[in-house]
Amino acid sequence: MTDPFEMRRKKLLWRANHRGIREMDILLGGFAAQRIADMTCIELDALEALIELPDQEMLSWITGETSIPDTITNPLLPEFLRFRP
Repeated sequence: MTDPFEMRRKKLLWRANHRGIREMDILLGGFAAQRIADMTCIELDALEALIELPDQEMLSWITGETSIPDTITNPLLPEFLRFRP
C-alpha cells in the first residue's frame, strides 16, 4: 500500500525548492527535504502555510532584521527558523 500523502509531499517539496529567492530555496527546501517524509497531515498543512509566506518577509525573520508578527502562529515556524542546512 502506498502512502496516501505521497503526491502531496512531492508537490510541497517541489514548491519549497522553487520559491524565487535562492536563499529561501536552500533554507525552506532543505528543511522540507529533511522533515517531509515523517510529517503528519497537520504538519503538511503547516508546511504549505509556510510556503505561502513571502520570501522577503521570511528571510528578514531568519536574519533577525524584523521580528515575527504575533499573527503568525505556524507550529513549524520555530523549528524552521532554527534549521541550518
